[in-house]
This record gives sequence, C-alpha cells and structure tokens, in this order.
Amino acid sequence: MSVVIDISMSLDGYVTAPGVDAEHGLGVDGEVLHLWAFSDDPVEQELLGRSTTRTGAVVMGRNLFDIVDRVWDDEVGYGAGLAAEPPCFVVTHTEPESIRLVDRFTIVTDGLESALEQARAAAGDKDVVVMGGGDVCGQVLAAGLADVLSLHVAPVVLGGGTPLFAAGTRVDLEPLDTVATPNATHLTYALR
Repeated sequence: MSVVIDISMSLDGYVTAPGVDAEHGLGVDGEVLHLWAFSDDPVEQELLGRSTTRTGAVVMGRNLFDIVDRVWDDEVGYGAGLAAEPPCFVVTHTEPESIRLVDRFTIVTDGLESALEQARAAAGDKDVVVMGGGDVCGQVLAAGLADVLSLHVAPVVLGGGTPLFAAGTRVDLEPLDTVATPNATHLTYALR
C-alpha cells in the first residue's frame, strides 16, 4: 500500500482555473484539466481504470468536499465513469452543517496525519489516494507523507487558479513512468 497524490493540473502548475465557486468547482473553464478522465481514448481509460482499481481509500480537503457533496453526480462517482465508491476522508477544521452523501464521507477534524491514518486502516492492502484539492496535496507533499506523485498534466496554460506547489517547497522525485495521451501527459514519480 502506498500514499499516492493523484491530481490533474495545467502545464503551469494549477489544479483549478481562476474563478472557483459553487458553480465552477474547477474554476471557469477548468474542466479542460479532466478531459482525459472522461475520454474514450483506450489508453486514458486504462490509466483511469488501473488507478481506480488500486484505490482503497481517498483523502480530500474541505473545499473539494463542499463542491463534491453539493454537485456530485451520483451516476459518475469516484473514477469518473467507473463509479467506484472507496471510503473518503475529509480533512477540515470544522464539521460541515450537513452532508448530503453521508454514507460516503468521514469528516476528520484532528489533522491531516489522522486522516491518512484512518484512510490507511480502511484501504487494507490498496492505495490511499490524496486527490485534492491542491492545498491538501501540497500539505502532504511538503510534509513528506506521500510515497508516489501521479500528475495528469493537461496541455493548457491557465495563467492562474489554485497552485499545486506552494512557493518555497522543494520535493525531490524519482521518475517512474511517463505516458502521453491526447488529453494529458501522465507523470508518475516516487518521492525520495
């Protein structure tokens, strides 16, 4: 089992476009970041399927949770069209007032390390996937809590949005795999 940060981003390092709000969870026109996950391309579908199959639990931040719980299409689910339902652990400082998808999420208010510990216990021998948002992924990277960084780099420069990497954060990586597809270049690294 590994802790895997798995996230889509633009070539200039943003995991959302500018203008994130309740109507635009990925920012205005940010859907371009995830075209690969909904593509009919067989290589992109194989990559998505492999990742989804290896996922035993998911960790996410509160901002992403608020968007997912508000607008989640129950027919899509985790893994885009694959509709998997691994347990999800939400890192937050305060409990949400209500949870629409209460059976899918555990709210964790005692920190990122606690969320990862609970996710590891739930994942069994499968991976724990930290899927966002950018702030939580950045915290996991900066704290050295991940084993693998899996980036899906969309062929777009957004010029702004939510950055994945905080200024001043250095992370040394070992390249493991690179796959170019029509909608993204998929880069996998081991963290040193």
